[in-house]
Amino acid sequence: MIVHKFGGTSVGNAARFATVADIVNARHVAGAGTPQAGSVVVVSAMSGVTNQLLAGAWAAAEGRDSECRRIKAELVDRHLKVLEALLTASGERLELEGWIEDRLYELERLYRSIGVLGELTARGRDHVAAFGEQLSVHILAAALRERGVRSRALLATDLIVTDDAFGAAVPMMDRTREALQAKVKPLVTQGTIPVITGFIAATETGITTTLGRGGSDYTAAIVGAGLDADEVWIWSDVNGILTADPNLVPRARTLRELSYTEASDLAYYGADVLHPKTIRPVIEANIPLRIMNSFDSADPGTLIVRAPAADRERLPAIISTTGLSLIAIGSADDSWSLPIVARALQSLSEAGIDVLMFSQSFSEHSLNLIVRRQDQQRCLKTLRVAFAAELHRGAYILGAKEQVATVSVVGVPGWNGKSVVSHAFSALGAQGTRVIAVAQAATEHSVSFCIPEEQVGDTVRFLHRDLGLEE
Repeated sequence: MIVHKFGGTSVGNAARFATVADIVNARHVAGAGTPQAGSVVVVSAMSGVTNQLLAGAWAAAEGRDSECRRIKAELVDRHLKVLEALLTASGERLELEGWIEDRLYELERLYRSIGVLGELTARGRDHVAAFGEQLSVHILAAALRERGVRSRALLATDLIVTDDAFGAAVPMMDRTREALQAKVKPLVTQGTIPVITGFIAATETGITTTLGRGGSDYTAAIVGAGLDADEVWIWSDVNGILTADPNLVPRARTLRELSYTEASDLAYYGADVLHPKTIRPVIEANIPLRIMNSFDSADPGTLIVRAPAADRERLPAIISTTGLSLIAIGSADDSWSLPIVARALQSLSEAGIDVLMFSQSFSEHSLNLIVRRQDQQRCLKTLRVAFAAELHRGAYILGAKEQVATVSVVGVPGWNGKSVVSHAFSALGAQGTRVIAVAQAATEHSVSFCIPEEQVGDTVRFLHRDLGLEE
């Protein structure tokens, strides 16, 4: 049995849905009668949909009703256009169109409730965020049926049982395994392809939760472990895990085989194609994990296993993240302390804002925070509320400093007989890159730099050449 996970870019429009349906159909047919017979699919919301859903929720909490209505209308229009282009069976298309309109009417009602409260709680965020996956699984299941493949859309809220840590729920694996074995395994045995919502789950009492940003990868790993799958395949938009972003370095090389530990390191440093939590369930179940490209399905991608081949090629990787903002909060005197740092980070955590990196300077009495650009205004607003008294009397200073990026170099022990970290520092110095902040692990294998966003392209390309990664 293979568990396939497709992310938002893989199902971004009608053409992409059709391609995914063709990939699943071809792999399912090819696997028939083999020891790995059977397919399960986990799918994300269409690209950008979750951000839209949450933007509408924040607008509702702030009383911007017209913004909520606009977002809901855009979501209806986008999904109905996909159905119109994708499905020729008019009966099923009309039925699914009605179902989508009903679901998004429920979303509008939820926005109104949030508007009445004037507050968006963590539980409310999860409930709103879950709509995108619910829509995409029904569309993909219908596309498969149109190709003559038996398939059924399933909600992970009926399968994955978690605690109530809204926004980053932790699965209860025993209960989850029972549900997967009882509700999914029989479908696979009968030759039906279950299409399961990624990212979302539910508590024991049925309250919707989410598994955190990028949690659809995690869903696939949980499903794979719970069903004793032969492999889990994560389909993205690149040929596996690469030595650098191919948009910046067209000659970036694919890391063809990695250990679980090496893949975990890359994920924690921000490799977009793999969520950090994904590795845990497959390690425990000893299930191979593949990273594949839904835009180039013939490429073998990256294989991640417990014990890679001894003669495999081992290379460092450069991970870059753009679209970030640097926000600083500090005191005008020497009153800055660790409890104040904790207070700032706690307030952002409670608001559901991810802090990707931070630096603390007692000499400057300040805390520098790196957040995604779309979170900048909410981050500033949250900190203004948390430190309202101090800001009012002029004791603290708060503001967005500049647009930044992070560049991480993740190496392997003994690479070329030298330290990757010292090599990276030397390369950035030679390139003349302005380093704003640095975060380094306890080992000498990996390091992250915060740099001005406009320098990220030249920096990554120079590093890639300097590390000898060009073929």
